[in-house]
This record gives sequence, C-alpha cells and structure tokens, in this order.
Amino acid sequence: MSKLLKKEFLLSMHPITPLMLVLSAMVMIPNYPYAVMFFYMTLAVFFTCMMGRENQDVIYTMTLPVAKKDIVKARISFVVILEMLQMFLMVPFSILRQNVNPMGNEAGMDANMALIAEGFLLFGIFNLMFFHSYYKNVDKIGVSFVKATVVFFVLVVVDVVATHAVPFVRDCLDTPDPQYLGYKMIALVVCIILYLIMTVGVCRMSIKNFEKQDL
Repeated sequence: MSKLLKKEFLLSMHPITPLMLVLSAMVMIPNYPYAVMFFYMTLAVFFTCMMGRENQDVIYTMTLPVAKKDIVKARISFVVILEMLQMFLMVPFSILRQNVNPMGNEAGMDANMALIAEGFLLFGIFNLMFFHSYYKNVDKIGVSFVKATVVFFVLVVVDVVATHAVPFVRDCLDTPDPQYLGYKMIALVVCIILYLIMTVGVCRMSIKNFEKQDL
C-alpha cells in the first residue's frame, strides 16, 4: 500500500497539483467566494485521473502484484492527503487575511474556521460523487467530474446566499475568529465527521465497483 501511494505522488500526480495547493492563498483576495478555492483541488484530482487514463496508469498498476482494492485505496488516500494539505495551508493564510484586512467577505463565507468546516463538507461530497461514478468506468472521467462539479457549485451558490439570507450563518458563522468560536467548532467537528463518513463510505463502494470492471 505504501509503495502504491508513493507511485501516486511520483508517477501519477498531475504537475499542476502543487500550484493548486498554493491557491490556498486565495483567501487573501478581498470579497471573493472562497469556497471556489476548493474547486481547484478537485480540478487537480480530475487532471490526475485524466492523465492516468491517457498514460494507461490503471492498466499498468493492474500488472503489478497488487489487489484491485489496494489500487482504489491508494488513489483515494492520495486525494485525501492533498485535501488535508490544502486545509493546513489555508490556516496561516486565513489568519494573515484577518490581520491584514479584518473587513468581512461580501462574496461568501469569511476566511475563518467555518470556511474550513465548509471545505471538509465540500471535499467529502466531491469525493462521494466523483469516485462513486469514476470507479464504475475509469474511462469516463469527464462524466464523473461533471456530476460532482454540478453538485459542488450548487453548494457554493448556497454558501454565498446563506451568508446574506440565513441569520445564523450571517450573524454567527460568517464572522471573524474568534467570534462565536463555539458554534464554529461544532460546525467544524460535524463537517469533519461527515467528510470521514462520505470518504470512507465511497472508498468501500468504489472497491466494489472497480472489482466488477473487466479490465
């Protein structure tokens, strides 16, 4: 498993992925829908899978002495590591954003703990939608990505609207840290739990889907 994960980073990862991680600094942009920032990481996942299809990465990996389930586990673990890296990188930029420009974000959730919670939720939903479809047919990457992206951007729109129209979100969650820290911590814990449930769940479903494929 560790060798497969090493292959994901050294051979399978699309070259644009490190740039997508750097885009965690987008929280420094004034009045920007920061939830869009998470989309760029999902784009890196899509490019990695697409490059793998063109390079016959799945076929090559299956010639190795590894089980099909380990191929799925390695890819999803690779994606989870990237998502966690983006979360960690976003924290110092969010702190810097609030110190340099303490004014709120008029285009969605502020750069705070609630945004991190939202990121976990968005990533969890993307993982669920994308991998559940992708491992039914690893050649139809575009279809899987479109399905996941439509749901993703519907949620981004909900985020922007909620920060203006939903009193609890507007008055408690969309505020500078450490205001209403208790509510934000609850939101963060809930979203992390949902992220784990969705990601672990789709990993199990993806293994079953992938093992049914005749490759």
